[in-house]
Amino acid sequence: MTPRPQPSHHVAVAGVAVRDDGRVLVVQRRDNGRWEAPGGVLELDETFEAGVRREVAEETGVTVEVERLTGVYKNLTRGVVALVYRCRPVAGEPHPTDESQRVEWWTADQVRARMAPAFAIRILDALDTNSVASRAHDGVHLTAR
Repeated sequence: MTPRPQPSHHVAVAGVAVRDDGRVLVVQRRDNGRWEAPGGVLELDETFEAGVRREVAEETGVTVEVERLTGVYKNLTRGVVALVYRCRPVAGEPHPTDESQRVEWWTADQVRARMAPAFAIRILDALDTNSVASRAHDGVHLTAR
């Protein structure tokens, strides 16, 4: 019997920074041109919250206060598990960085209209619920539970 290969997963974090007017901070990634909440791979020596603060600052120039976990999302195609946190912006002006070609404040309607469903849902879950969502996707679309 041939042994099964061990699964390989990466852990990522993302921050959904929400202003008082309800707009959320989004980035257009330089590597693939997609619009998403700022985030990336968690480093080995950092906590989830520290990773969120670092990733949001690196991709937007904005400092955030992490409020709460809003969802856990798995990209079944790439083996990435992302923990998404709702945040509050506390300092800095958004601007493009080495990782983001554009940084903007969007409404929920803009998120629904302009983002791939697998990434829009992360923001919508952070805006719409007080519970923690658990979802899977193929990199673009949500999959059945």
